[in-house]
Amino acid sequence: MSYTFHQVASAWKADKRQWVKKSTYATYTQLTNNYILPRFGDGQSPDEAAIQAFVNDLLGRGLSLKTVQDTLVVLRNILRFGSRLGAWPSLEYTVHFPTRLLQKHAPDVLSRSQQIKLLNHLREHFSFPNLGILICLHSGLRIGEICALQWRDLDVAAGVIHVTKTVQRIYIHDDGFHDYSLSIDRPKTATSVRDVPVTRELSALLRPLKKIMQEQHFIVSNDEKPMEPRYLRDHYRRLLRQLDIPVTRFHTLRHTFATRCIESRCDYKTVSVLLGHSNISTTLNLYVHPGLDEKKKAVEQMLRRLSL
Repeated sequence: MSYTFHQVASAWKADKRQWVKKSTYATYTQLTNNYILPRFGDGQSPDEAAIQAFVNDLLGRGLSLKTVQDTLVVLRNILRFGSRLGAWPSLEYTVHFPTRLLQKHAPDVLSRSQQIKLLNHLREHFSFPNLGILICLHSGLRIGEICALQWRDLDVAAGVIHVTKTVQRIYIHDDGFHDYSLSIDRPKTATSVRDVPVTRELSALLRPLKKIMQEQHFIVSNDEKPMEPRYLRDHYRRLLRQLDIPVTRFHTLRHTFATRCIESRCDYKTVSVLLGHSNISTTLNLYVHPGLDEKKKAVEQMLRRLSL
C-alpha cells in the first residue's frame, strides 16, 4: 500500500494520542501542523539534504534552537513510524547546526541586589500573584507547578509543599480546528512529583493564611479555578518594570533559586531533587560552573597527590 507523508503523520499522531499526556500531544500536533506538514505533507519521505534545508529554513525564520530541535524529534518519529508501516525505507541522517547556536550559556539569574529588591517589595505588598512569585524564589518551582498549588498541598505541620500537578495552557491545532484549554496534569517528569520544604519566612506567611483559606482553592488565584501561567508571567514582567529590574523570563526565578543554593554550597544531589530534575547531570550542566579559583585548587590538589 502506498502512503503519503501526510497520511503517515496522521496515523502517527493517532497512535501517539493513546500514550502521551494531553499537553504532549498538543505540542506534537502544533509542531507537525505548523512546520512539518507544510514542508513535507504532499510528498514521501524526505532525504538528508531536504531535512537539512528544512532546518536551515526554520532557523532563518527566527525559530529558537529548541523549537527546531523539538520539531526534528517529531519528524524523526514520523519517519520511523512510516518505515515500520512500510511506507518508505529506514533513513539514517545527520543534521548540522551553526556552532554559535550550540554554545551553552549560563542561565539568566537575578543579581543579589535585584533579588533583595524584589523580595522586599513582595514582603511589603501582599497579593496572591505576589505570593506565587515569593513561593518560586523560596522553592524553585516551575510556573505551572505554582499555578497548580492548592492550599491542601501545603502541609504546615510537616513544613512541606507537596508538588503533584502542573497547569498548562494547551493549544489544539487539529484538522483545521483551533482552540485552547487549561489543563491540570501530572508534572513534567516522575521526579517532578516531590516534597519541597517551606522556609521559615515562607512558613510564617503561609501558616495564618492556611487557617482561613478553602483547601480546594488554588493559592495564586485564590479561587476554585487556577490562574493561567501566562497571567502570572505578565504580572511578573509588570512588577520588574515597576521596580526598574531588567525584564527576564519567569523561569529566571527558578534559576535564581538554584544558583543561590549552589553558591551556598548545598549538596548538588539535594538541589537536583529540590528542582525535580530527572537526573543530577541536568543540575550540574545548568548551574555548576567552576571559577578560576576552583580550577587552581583542583590542579594543586592533583599535584600534591603526585608528590606523595
